[in-house]
Amino acid sequence: MQTKSVLGLTEIDAIMAAARAEALKHGWAVAIALVDDGGHALALVRLDGASPASAAIAMEKARTSALGRRESKAYEDMINGGRTAFLSAPLAGTLEGGVPVVVDGQVIGAMGVSGVKSEQDAQVAKAGIQSITG
Repeated sequence: MQTKSVLGLTEIDAIMAAARAEALKHGWAVAIALVDDGGHALALVRLDGASPASAAIAMEKARTSALGRRESKAYEDMINGGRTAFLSAPLAGTLEGGVPVVVDGQVIGAMGVSGVKSEQDAQVAKAGIQSITG
């Protein structure tokens, strides 16, 4: 039988707080979503000034990253590189800003951020995740 880590309330709170702090430090109005390894919502916050659509996009970026076991940017790069057939895949968040939470080599969740430039979204997500992974 295999075992793996899971995100508990302590980790969820730490990740969300660190991501929120990164966004606020830069004055970025974003939505921040955290999901488990199956893409199910664990936390969502839409900072003041973030568009309502950013919450849905952040959740889909997180879900895409969790289910794909990679950063959502990989799918964006694939599509931009000409593999347009991938647009038919059942993933809606194929834009940069979804980052997996990896512990002991296993994906245990993912964070998605939306609201600013894609690389800034990813920066916020990575800052959140680093709070528990170092």
